Amino acid sequence: MMFSRGLAYAGGVLLPILETARRWQQLGDPWVWPFWLDDWVIGLFLIYGAWRTRSPVERGRPVLAAAWGFACGMGYASFFSELFDVANADPSGLPSTTVAALKGVMLALGVAALVATIRSKE
Repeated sequence: MMFSRGLAYAGGVLLPILETARRWQQLGDPWVWPFWLDDWVIGLFLIYGAWRTRSPVERGRPVLAAAWGFACGMGYASFFSELFDVANADPSGLPSTTVAALKGVMLALGVAALVATIRSKE
């Protein structure tokens, strides 16, 4: 549980910050808001799920698992949309292949945290 809880706190803080920085030049365009606000929702849900597991763990574990499931679902869509759109420039200025690789790593970590949360014996 320590792995998934710690990763939830880290991801819950870093994901919204990184996505906001990635799309900083687009924040004035309301059409783009759904593409970065979803990361804020994921982050808040992960933090809430991790917070709920502090005591008693068993009562908060379903919330953390739901948060990781939500993050994985959103991450899946984000990863594959980036992967199939790799020919276009990324809003961050980074190569699209780098962004796709980072999203792939984050998705893999999310799946690992989801599995760890579900299999936790705490």
